Amino acid sequence: VQLQASGGGLVQAGGSLRLSCAASGHTYSMYAMGWFRQAPGKERDFVAAIIWSTDRTYYAESVKGRFTISRDNAKNTNYLQMNTLKPEDTAVYYCAVDTSPYSASYYSARFYDYWGQGTLVTVSS
Repeated sequence: VQLQASGGGLVQAGGSLRLSCAASGHTYSMYAMGWFRQAPGKERDFVAAIIWSTDRTYYAESVKGRFTISRDNAKNTNYLQMNTLKPEDTAVYYCAVDTSPYSASYYSARFYDYWGQGTLVTVSS
């Protein structure tokens, strides 16, 4: 599975951005798609995930109520709508795919099998 993330950019605090992650290749193997982010000098943190077949979603506490993950099956694409952005949301955002329905956690990066190249989101204060 190949992943192409896009949609990052520079936005003022309080603004919005929508990230996209387009999948290609063996997309039939996708079980969950997730977003993680990594700020300079910090670890890669979970942001959100969606189960491809059921639409069930998971969010980090820090983004609940502000971010929404969704999917378009026909386009093999998922979207991360980010509203009310804060300077602490500044990071490189990565999309990822988990191919297993038996993963212990969709919150942990180590259970994801494929990763996109990342897209930079910068939120100015």
